[in-house]
Amino acid sequence: MTTEGKVLVAQGGGPTAVINQSLVGAVLEARKFAQVTKVYGAINGVNGIINENFYDLSRETTHNLEQVAMTPSSALLSTRDKPDEKYCREIFSALKAHDIRYFFYIGGNDSSDTVRIVNQQAKMSDYELRAIHIPKTIDNDLMVNDHTPGYGSAAKYITNAFIGANLDNRALPGIYIGIVMGRHAGFLTAASALAKKYEDDGPHLIYLPERVFSMDQFLSDVKNVYDKYGRCVIAVSEGIQDEKGVPIISKLMERVEKDAHGNIQLSGTGALGDLLCNYIRNNLNIKRVRSDTFGYPQRCFMGCVSDVDRNEAREVGEKAAQFALWDNVDGSITIHRTGNYSVDYRLTPLEAVAGKTKVMPADFINSACNNVTDAFLNYARPLLGSDMHYAHRLRAPKVPKILDK
Repeated sequence: MTTEGKVLVAQGGGPTAVINQSLVGAVLEARKFAQVTKVYGAINGVNGIINENFYDLSRETTHNLEQVAMTPSSALLSTRDKPDEKYCREIFSALKAHDIRYFFYIGGNDSSDTVRIVNQQAKMSDYELRAIHIPKTIDNDLMVNDHTPGYGSAAKYITNAFIGANLDNRALPGIYIGIVMGRHAGFLTAASALAKKYEDDGPHLIYLPERVFSMDQFLSDVKNVYDKYGRCVIAVSEGIQDEKGVPIISKLMERVEKDAHGNIQLSGTGALGDLLCNYIRNNLNIKRVRSDTFGYPQRCFMGCVSDVDRNEAREVGEKAAQFALWDNVDGSITIHRTGNYSVDYRLTPLEAVAGKTKVMPADFINSACNNVTDAFLNYARPLLGSDMHYAHRLRAPKVPKILDK
């Protein structure tokens, strides 16, 4: 018989288009169990836990929860706090004070590590607590998982954005650079390759943080594509690095800003795109060179949600409640691909996921380090969902010329 007590759900890190599906899946599934006395939601993630800032989701209507599930971003709001041992002790004290016996934290690498530490403290204190990490990240960089909830919808957004950019660039040729989120893992930038339908479609070049970025090689690649097609569409990860592992963007700023986790702030600036554009203009004498930094719309764009992503995000929330309440176990929910295409959900030890980063496999990146392979395309395409639409071209014959010029 599992322990009677309250359930607490929290959301951490960057929001996604489907993170609320996981929240609602966990809440509705938990409310079915007799041993659950209340279901709470922590406002602003772990910060809300130590400040005892909770919603009583036991009293939320099912109808409204379903409406929230279809709404992007974190309904419970989020936090960038990265708890250390002392912070986790405060979390544990709040859990005990409120008789929380089931803790579900929806998040990425750092969130899984928080669950691991809190779980350890509960064991040392001989306190009955089931702690489950529910995966979430558009970066797709959680170990053990085939892919993570949030990635499919963000990848769909990137694919659609580059379809549009390519159409624009084909109508009015030039150089176009799109800067995409991704610090260490290039999965999201790589998704731009799914925009390509015809042989001369962009993106023609893709640069990922897993490979060394050389400005000289970049210029040579762009020239070769431009000479061939008279235009060039480029996808670049914001985290591209030089041969020493230094982010290219950090070379452009007089004062490097860092986030709460000590990471160099990559988003929120168009500096990288501007640098690459100027380098092309100055060295290739091409006038029409433009760049966009995609920024926050990648994460929560409401009109571009993958149905596959949405359904899987719901199920990982449901599975968290089932593992904790039926099986009385701790761990991280992980997604595993079976067949073509289906998935299975397993419970993985927290230590296998916590604080680690998955990067693009070598067979997903081409030998020239400026694009992806068919292996990546076959991996990523099902994640965009069943209603993905692609661009078409006119194929009517041309009319013969009459005037003699």
